[in-house]
Amino acid sequence: MNYTLHQLQVFLRITQTQSITKAAEELHLTQPAVSIQLKNLQDQFEIPLTEVHGRQLFITDFGKEIAIAAERIINEVDAINYKTLAYRGQLTGRLKISVVSTGKYVMPYFLADFLQQHQGIELALDVTNKARVIESMEKNEVDFSLVSVLPENLQVEKIELMQNKLYLVGNKAQTVKSRSNSKNLFNEIPLIYREAGSGTRHVMEKFIQQHNLPARKKMELTSNEAVKQAVIAGLGYSIMPLIGIKNELTNHDLQIIPVKGFPIKSIWSLIWLKNKKFSPVANAFLEHLKTEKERIVKEKFNWLDQY
Repeated sequence: MNYTLHQLQVFLRITQTQSITKAAEELHLTQPAVSIQLKNLQDQFEIPLTEVHGRQLFITDFGKEIAIAAERIINEVDAINYKTLAYRGQLTGRLKISVVSTGKYVMPYFLADFLQQHQGIELALDVTNKARVIESMEKNEVDFSLVSVLPENLQVEKIELMQNKLYLVGNKAQTVKSRSNSKNLFNEIPLIYREAGSGTRHVMEKFIQQHNLPARKKMELTSNEAVKQAVIAGLGYSIMPLIGIKNELTNHDLQIIPVKGFPIKSIWSLIWLKNKKFSPVANAFLEHLKTEKERIVKEKFNWLDQY
């Protein structure tokens, strides 16, 4: 057997995502590069690791066993690396955080200084929708989760980071009548929704329900970026977090539609399971946030006050 640690790392990510495309995105590799690593690993075994039916990739029972062994090997290698750094007096270990998709515009700024100060820390950052974020926390798979809507049926503690504001937006060419700058506007415009399980979708539907608005659902898309591009293309309007549309507003690709009751406001919070036992890395990060969050918000997000 001549398989490499890199092959095992790639295969493990494939099993976790059930997709070569998604594995490539998360590993910051090209799809062909991931496919080559999978083939090279498969060549070491007579029994198939994966199967493809239609366009869907499946992991065989044998492949699942190899994935379990691969994860164990990778964890042992990580432990060796951490111990080496610890002997040098560095804070080491893995920090695991799940982030709702729009949170990718927020979380990196709260991580940057901390990771630069402690280069022995490995970050595992999972960017996904609200449902998956809460699931990963419920299973205790992560140290922290970043959300703008707190889970209802999970006992958590939190640290509030900053305000989240959502506006009704359209593209630069879309115009509305002056009389429509009220909730009556929702009688006229087609709305683009995020997928079920999205925090933005949850906030959007709650607002529509609370105000008894006659929303016209035009389409449903599975990412904030997809919604943004659809609005820019003129396919409809959407309710979007301000944090994710800074460049588009600056470039006049999008415009905020003034409607009474907006912006919808919530809070970006970092949450963790109540009574969770923190690793030294997780504890150090929490202390970092407590002392530095106000400075980070002031330096990185002061532009939000313009809207």
